[in-house]
Amino acid sequence: MRGRLFYEYTRTITGDSSWVGRSIWASCEVLIHDLQRDIDTSLVYIENGTITNRHVGDGPSHAVLDVLSYDDGSEGRFGYLTKTKDGRILKSSTMYIRDDKGCIAYLLGINQDITELVMMHRALDSLVNTGQGDAGSVEKITTSVSELLDDLLLEAERLVGKPGPLMSKVERLKAITYLNEKGGAFLISKSSEKIAEYFNISKFTLYSDLNTVKEES
Repeated sequence: MRGRLFYEYTRTITGDSSWVGRSIWASCEVLIHDLQRDIDTSLVYIENGTITNRHVGDGPSHAVLDVLSYDDGSEGRFGYLTKTKDGRILKSSTMYIRDDKGCIAYLLGINQDITELVMMHRALDSLVNTGQGDAGSVEKITTSVSELLDDLLLEAERLVGKPGPLMSKVERLKAITYLNEKGGAFLISKSSEKIAEYFNISKFTLYSDLNTVKEES
């Protein structure tokens, strides 16, 4: 029931979104991901999209892949920090909207640009403390599926400590474990081709490694 009600609600919003724009600050972005459709175009609604430079029809962010990879049964994830490609710091919250079966059908996201507040905090902190202020751990917000996959591959490379083609099989399995369990890279359509190319291996070898990772998990 909640899923159907939310669907009708989103139709109302997207039918006339002008009141949403008038109701939120210019530094606040509101968006909706529909997880029941093609993940490559999961973003179905966005207001003040200039904050993250995203548009309707764009693909998932890290938060979306995290949810698809692992559902912890909660109502959402609230008050975490993210970072745009141009370096702006956002305070983000993601609410999970579930269908009748309890599966997450939609994600309602809110991103508040707090860059100026963080800069003010750092300036004040430098005056009253000996150390520098820290905005905390942040996630990068990507604007396309291709960019998201590149970002995940870079994280896997950082985890192992060397480029994909130079990894041993043990190191490659460690990277693939991250891509599969933590990053959700294999949820992206046609990702296997790019991942295999990154490791300089065949798709057959990639799927063999993936099966090994799943059997060991």
